Amino acid sequence: MLDIFSAFGLAGSAGLNAYIPLLLVALAARFPLSDPLLNLAEPYSVMGSWWAIGIISVLLVIEMLVDKVPAVDTVNDAIQTFVRPAAGAVLFAANANIVNDIHPILALGAGLIVAGSVHAMKGVTRPVVTATTAGTGNWLVSLLEDVVAFFTSILAIFLPILGAILFVILLFYGFRLYRRRKQRTAFR
Repeated sequence: MLDIFSAFGLAGSAGLNAYIPLLLVALAARFPLSDPLLNLAEPYSVMGSWWAIGIISVLLVIEMLVDKVPAVDTVNDAIQTFVRPAAGAVLFAANANIVNDIHPILALGAGLIVAGSVHAMKGVTRPVVTATTAGTGNWLVSLLEDVVAFFTSILAIFLPILGAILFVILLFYGFRLYRRRKQRTAFR
């Protein structure tokens, strides 16, 4: 049962930043060398290889840098529209017990929907931040998204129930903030 909470937390954080949860899962699947923290099911165990960790690390650095630059972050978000849901799908399905308990297509679909929903919420709120701050607040919001993605991923790996609760709370407040801003805009 904890694996399902972990899967939802990791997929949700992938909706904010695809590479943070991917890297944390890859490192957890690799270390400690004698008995890794996570045992990923095949074919997802490849994420724990050195070359996969290296590629994910490079992509994470690139994504974190370009997401802090106004205008470039919009292009990045358009590209990430395909990457984040796919990363969420892989992370959801990568949990060994999940893949064995339910059909892999259902696991991939659930991860795709969770990460895609979080990314869609981000895609709706980011233009509001850009408009209200003339793009100067985007780097701060991006940094906060990275911090949330990091801690949600850590919680999903080590304390899955707490990670799932945090994810639901953040989603609730994000939706609530979006509705308030939309209502304010409608009344103007």
